[in-house]
Amino acid sequence: MPEATEMETVVVDSSNKEVSRVTLPDAFASKVSEPLMFEQVLSQRANRRAGTAATKTRGMLRGGGSKPWRQKGSGRARAGSSRSPLWRGGGTIFGPSPRSYAYRLPRAARRAALRSALSQKRREGQITVVDSIKLEQPKTKQMRQILDDIGAGGSALVVIAERNSAVELSARNLPYTKVLTAAVLNVEDVLRHDSLVIEQGALPMIEERVSS
Repeated sequence: MPEATEMETVVVDSSNKEVSRVTLPDAFASKVSEPLMFEQVLSQRANRRAGTAATKTRGMLRGGGSKPWRQKGSGRARAGSSRSPLWRGGGTIFGPSPRSYAYRLPRAARRAALRSALSQKRREGQITVVDSIKLEQPKTKQMRQILDDIGAGGSALVVIAERNSAVELSARNLPYTKVLTAAVLNVEDVLRHDSLVIEQGALPMIEERVSS
């Protein structure tokens, strides 16, 4: 197979035969910023945190309304409620309560982080552009064969132009393989997978998403 220039790459079919060449968008030649990618991955993971941990304060517990013993004369320390945080079975001081951990980086930063991830994959030679991925019906075996033929048999992220239930279902049972549309492409998934398989029709959509 003839060598392509730095920003030009070959387009193969599902059997790994060259069908044409395409010039990758400028987004694939951006400066790689590892701190920015790190911050975006942290943001994505924080947005998925449940934040459901909770404890009860003394006001949320049943009982404890009456004073356990009189204020003076018993020889014991003063106590106003059996639900005091100092008592067994009492409330919790400053315990966790349900909250959201979600936060978002500025839009320009999110786009720059995705450009960095795509550029890093290109520099590492881990991008394969296919003309299209077509399956008549969901077949895991056929999907596995396609990925093996194009050299993405290990951990692979497949980026398609639009939703395709046959492709998505075919890859669902493949370990370390994920299918995304260009509209939801994200930094964490790009970095998590070794190979990035992109449908040619998805390239303009990716360029539009990450353009400054």
